Amino acid sequence: MDELSFLFRWLHVLSGVMWIGLLWYFNFVQIPNMPKIPDDQKPAIGKVIAPAALFWFRWGAMATIVTGLILAGLNGYLGDAIALGFTDTGASTAIGIGMWMGAIMWFNVWFIIWPNQKRALGIVEADADAKKKSARTAMLFSRTNTMLSIPMLFCMVSAQNPWYF
Repeated sequence: MDELSFLFRWLHVLSGVMWIGLLWYFNFVQIPNMPKIPDDQKPAIGKVIAPAALFWFRWGAMATIVTGLILAGLNGYLGDAIALGFTDTGASTAIGIGMWMGAIMWFNVWFIIWPNQKRALGIVEADADAKKKSARTAMLFSRTNTMLSIPMLFCMVSAQNPWYF
């Protein structure tokens, strides 16, 4: 069981780095620098780079949530974490808060950001107004996820250091 737990912890960390790394790339690099890119070069971002990055972004989110749930189950704290530690103390509460924030972020990726990005990037048909509205919605929820990622990461790491509780 220890080897399986180690494997899923490693996969959870790797997929989490992929997911949060791309989230931060979008919010700290791509979005702020889009106005600086000449109009004739923007199609390269919208047609090549963004779709590829969004592929790894959403599947990184999926892999993170799945491996995290498996890891919590293997280590025996899934129920306590989901219940926010009502049957336990400290670490289950911290990891539970982190898990709930991660679940909200995952939901945002799959059910709000990705559908809106498909319209904004022209992957699915939409008129100009719908594209503009979708781009803004995707950006706002991406920013929300960026803000949630900071306390989520704190909760995940602090759960490994029970002296905080």
